[in-house]
Order: sequence, then C-alpha cells, then structure tokens
Amino acid sequence: MLRLTLVLICLALPLKAEEVVLGLSSDKVRITATFEGSDLLVFGAVKRQAPIPQEPLDVIVAISGPSKPLTVRRKERKLGIWVNTDAVEVDRAPSFYAVATTGPLDEVLTNVEDLRHRISIPRAIRSVGAPGNVEDAQNFTDALIRIRKANNAYQMLEGAVALDEQTLFRTAIELPANLTEGDYRTRILLTRQGRVVSDFETVIDVRKVGLERWLFTLSRQQPMLYGLMSLAIAIAAGWGASAAFRVLRQN
Repeated sequence: MLRLTLVLICLALPLKAEEVVLGLSSDKVRITATFEGSDLLVFGAVKRQAPIPQEPLDVIVAISGPSKPLTVRRKERKLGIWVNTDAVEVDRAPSFYAVATTGPLDEVLTNVEDLRHRISIPRAIRSVGAPGNVEDAQNFTDALIRIRKANNAYQMLEGAVALDEQTLFRTAIELPANLTEGDYRTRILLTRQGRVVSDFETVIDVRKVGLERWLFTLSRQQPMLYGLMSLAIAIAAGWGASAAFRVLRQN
C-alpha cells in the first residue's frame, strides 16, 4: 500500500494568532492498474509569536473528492420481483469524503460553524428538494451515506487527529482503491470553543496513469473498439480455460 505525506506548517500573522500555511511533500496520487489504495499522512505544527491561548485548540482535516449529482432510488418487492419505486435527486455528493478531528465533532465545531463551512458528512451533501410524493426524503440521503460508509468512501474519524502540547498534530486517512479521478479538496481548520479561528485549503491531484489511463481513455473516446477488445479478451480467456481443462482431463 502506498503511503503519502502532507506536511503542514501553521504560522502566526499579525491579523490572526494562528494562521494555516500548507506545504505538500506530495500533492499527487497516481492510480495504476495495481493501485490498492494508500494511506495519506497529514502532520504539522502551530508556530506562534504570542502565548498559547487558554482555550484548547482543536484541528479538523477534511478531504473531499469530486462532487457529482446523482439519483437515489428505493426498491420494493412487488409480485416477487424487486422494482424501483420512489427516487430523489441529490444535487451534489462527493465521491469521497473524510473528516478527521481531535475529538467528537459536536464538541470541536458548533452547528453554526458546521453550517457555514459544511464539514460534517450530511452538510457536505447538497440535496435541495424532493418530489412532493416522497415524504421521507431524508432517508434517501441517509441511505447514500450508509452505503458509501460501508465502501469506505465516507469516513468520520473523530479523535483521529493527535495534538501534542497545542502545537504538533498528525493524522492518517485511508484512501480506498476505487478513487474517482479529479481534484481532491483538502481543508485544514483550527478551532477554539467550537469556532473556526483559521483555515486553509488546497487540492490533491488524483489521476489514472499507465495501462489504467490508456484503458479509461479508450473506453471514453473509442467505446466500440474498447468493447470489441473486451470481447476478444473474454473469448481468448474462455478458450484458454477450456483448453487447459481438456489437458487436465487427458492427464
């Protein structure tokens, strides 16, 4: 498994007691045919020109993959078969979303600040409205979150950020193998008494390379050729398996 590292340095500026400045030792993730996921290490320090405030410091790290609209459908069993019934359109949902904090989210971030910065997983999903005939629209969003949590695409890592002496902090976030290609928005927020006192944002570039990139491009630009090649590979694999089985039977 690959291991990537983000190096964070927080510097003090005149207008703010604690200002986040981010430096990356690696700001790219390359997805190859053998990519099995990676561990993303985030660590840094808070440099101050003034004494440490009495209120305890908390750190939040949020990483969000590309967002896309999608449709969440409900299936029901009718006449012995499963069919789609109700559906709710979600305007925007990140393909990957992970939040790591120094403590329980409701303690390190107030509801007002969560609404403002959209940190929690439900806040990161934008669903404006639902059809009038769907009374339990929130259940569709809850189902989306539950499914993506099961696939490790959504992660709520409360207490996963270690903070030493109000100065040094570190955490690790697991990136799954089925990452979506694109820019991954990375936010680091410093909070005191639930209020955000400093924040910084950057992006991690996630791209397919090598054979994976070639196959992806071929499937999009020349779908017919991609389909014929897939069919040929399937036929060859089937013929090879059949020939091997005949040899085994003869022996």
